[in-house]
Amino acid sequence: MLRFTAFWPATAAMFLLLLTSTGQAADVQPQRGGTLTLVLNYEPPALIALTTVATPALSVSAKVTEGLLSYDYALNPQPQLATAWEISPDGTRYTFHLRKGVKWHDGQDFTSADVAWSIELLKKVHPRGSSTFANVTAIETPDANTAVIVLSKPAPYLIKAFAAAESPIVPRHLYEGKDALTNPNNSAPIGTGPYVFDKWVRGSYVLYKRNPHYWDPARPYLDQLVVRFIPDAAARSLAFETGDAELGYRSPVALSDIARLKALPQLGFETKGNSYSYNVTSLQFNLDDQHFRDLRVRQAVAHAINRNVILQVAYLGFGKVSTSPIAPGIAEYHDAAPSPYAFDIKQANALLDEAGYPRGANGVRFNVTLDYNPIAEDLRKTAEYIRSALAKIGIGVTLRSQDLSAFVRRVYTDRDFAFTVNGHSNLFDPTVGVQRIYWSKNFRKGVPFSNASHYHNPEVDQLLEAAQIENDPARRAQQFLRFQRIVGQELPDISLVSPEFITIYNRRVNDHSVTADGVEGNLADVWLSKP
Repeated sequence: MLRFTAFWPATAAMFLLLLTSTGQAADVQPQRGGTLTLVLNYEPPALIALTTVATPALSVSAKVTEGLLSYDYALNPQPQLATAWEISPDGTRYTFHLRKGVKWHDGQDFTSADVAWSIELLKKVHPRGSSTFANVTAIETPDANTAVIVLSKPAPYLIKAFAAAESPIVPRHLYEGKDALTNPNNSAPIGTGPYVFDKWVRGSYVLYKRNPHYWDPARPYLDQLVVRFIPDAAARSLAFETGDAELGYRSPVALSDIARLKALPQLGFETKGNSYSYNVTSLQFNLDDQHFRDLRVRQAVAHAINRNVILQVAYLGFGKVSTSPIAPGIAEYHDAAPSPYAFDIKQANALLDEAGYPRGANGVRFNVTLDYNPIAEDLRKTAEYIRSALAKIGIGVTLRSQDLSAFVRRVYTDRDFAFTVNGHSNLFDPTVGVQRIYWSKNFRKGVPFSNASHYHNPEVDQLLEAAQIENDPARRAQQFLRFQRIVGQELPDISLVSPEFITIYNRRVNDHSVTADGVEGNLADVWLSKP
C-alpha cells in the first residue's frame, strides 16, 4: 500500500484515484519483441533533460533516466524510483521511500545519495529548477533507500514535479566533481530506465536497447527503440505513410496533412498523454532592444495582431486562443479575460507615431529581425503571420531561420535578438512552467527557456514568490490572476495560442500514452502487435 500523507485535505475518492492504474486493458496480453521507431522533428541538444528543456531532449530523456514518480492523466502520483512517499502536515518535509535493488546501467547501486545529488543539481542548472526547488533547504539521506526533501516553506505544486523528463535522477558518481553542462553523460547517458543507450548517430538517430536488468522484469516489451530525426515536415508525413515512422507526438506532421493522414487505416490519432504539459505560444520581446524597450511600441504590436487569425492560419484550429501566459488547460488559474490591447490597426499606428517612429518615404517606420523557435512548423507560420501583420503598421520584419542550438544560443546566451516567436511549456503548475519566464531572479544568461525578455517587476516577483508557498487554492488563484493582469498590461511578451497536441501512431503500436506525459514518459509499457 502506498503511504502518502498530503497536506491538503484528502478524500477517499482522491486516494482511490492515486492508486488507479492507467495501463492496458486487462484482456489484452502485451507481446514481446520488435523495434519501435519514434520520429522527432529535431535532433535533441542532449539526451537528458537536465540542463535543457528543449522538446527533443524531453522526448528522449525518460527512456534512460527516470524520475521518482510518474503521473496518471489526472496528475495523481504513481511509483517509479520511489515506491511510497509522505508529506508532513505543514508541507515542509517530503519523505520518499526508494525502490530497492535498482542498478544504474553501469552496474552501480542506485541510492538516496543519487536523489540528493540530483535535486541539488536540478536547483542549480535546470532552467526551471531554481523556481521549482526554490524552497528546498536540504535533502536528508537517513539510509540508502530513504530521501527526505526539507523545505523552508510549503510548495503546494511540488508533489507533481518529479516526473522523469522534468526532474531526472542522475548518477552521482558520474556528475560529482564535473561540470554538469559539459558532462559526457548528457550525450551518452547511464540511467536506471527500461532502455539502455547504445549509440547516437549525429544528424540521423539514437538507438536504445532493452535493459535486461530493469527493476521491473516484465518490462520493457520492446527489444529496441530507434529515435529518428526528420526535420522536414513533408518527409515526416511520408514516413508515417510508409511505416518508416511508427510514433510521433506533439503534432509531428504539418497540421495541413492531418486530414489526409486520418484517411489511412494503419494510422491512429490520440490527444491523451498531454496533460502534464500545456503550452502557450508567445511573441517574446527583448526589453533591452532599442525599439521594444518602449511600451508604446509593444502596445502597437499587440494591437496589430489578430489571435484568431493565427489560430486558423498557423494552427488550423488545433488549439485555443490565449491572451494569458497561463494556458486554458490549467483552468483553475487561467485568466480568460480578453487582452487590454484589442486588434486595432488605427490605434497601433497612433502609438507608433506617438513613440517617434514616423513612416518613411517607403512607408516603413523601422526594420527589425524576428527570430522564431524552429522546433515546430506552427511557430514558423506564426512568425510569417506576424511579419505580414506588422507590415501593415509600418514595421519591416525580416525572419531569421536557424537550427535549434543556434536559436537557443542567440536568445539565451548572446541575447542577440529583438523579439522572437517561442513556445513555453506551462507544465502542471504556473510556478514551475510560467514563473521562470517572468521572474527577475530567473534572468540567467546561458540557461535556455528562462527569462529571455529580461523582465523585472517587483510586484510580479512578489506575487510569483507568494504563490510558490500559498496553500489556500483561492488565494493562490487570486495571486496568479493579478500576475496575469500585470504582464498583460506591461507586455514583456504577447501570449497568442495554446496548441492542441496530437500523437500519431501506427495501429500496431500499443500503450504509448498511458501517463500524463505520454510519449515523454519511459515507454516501458509500449508493445507491438504482430504484423
